[in-house]
Amino acid sequence: MEAVSRLVCRAQKRDLVAFEQLVLIYQDRVYALARHLAGNPLDAEDLAQEVFVRAYRSIHTFRGESDFGTWLHRIAVNLWLNSRRKAAVAVVSLDEPVTTRDGTLQREVSTLEGEPESLLLGRELNELLQRALEGLPKEQQAVLVLRELQDHTYEEMARILNCSLGTVRSRLSRAREGLRKAVSKRAGELGVRLAAKDEPCAAEGAKGRPVRF
Repeated sequence: MEAVSRLVCRAQKRDLVAFEQLVLIYQDRVYALARHLAGNPLDAEDLAQEVFVRAYRSIHTFRGESDFGTWLHRIAVNLWLNSRRKAAVAVVSLDEPVTTRDGTLQREVSTLEGEPESLLLGRELNELLQRALEGLPKEQQAVLVLRELQDHTYEEMARILNCSLGTVRSRLSRAREGLRKAVSKRAGELGVRLAAKDEPCAAEGAKGRPVRF
């Protein structure tokens, strides 16, 4: 396959075949980011598709000052941030049913009873972390996803978010602290004691069995 730089040059001349090759190269990475940001497959697919639509329309503005993938990630984050700012904040009750294509389902929350050997493992842990992440301001969610889940460097994050390295570091610091507090709050609601920083485990169940994060 042609080098990305040559494909970009051709795509800037409205060569659709070249742009389709760029999509093939970057679609998995863009979708992975969209999945982390959107939180569900359907919204992630919509976001990823919109990223490439916007990229095709504005590819003439790409100057090669950063990696093309970084440029696409910047579009993705900006689209997500803008869409979330416009959306009303919804409060979800765990007592309300979930509406699906196949009807409605009752929300199921794991209880502590009957699970003395396993607490906040697998799905429960993922749910706790996901809910905590979603409760953060969107700018903080973005830096956590880019750094912790996408493994971007600080320099790449600064280009994606269009801000200084100092801003990236301060946002990430606030985001990590906010996530820690949100996880602590959520864990408390589930009856889990979080361990102190100097303790060997991250959480402890109701009967004292350690649960690691």
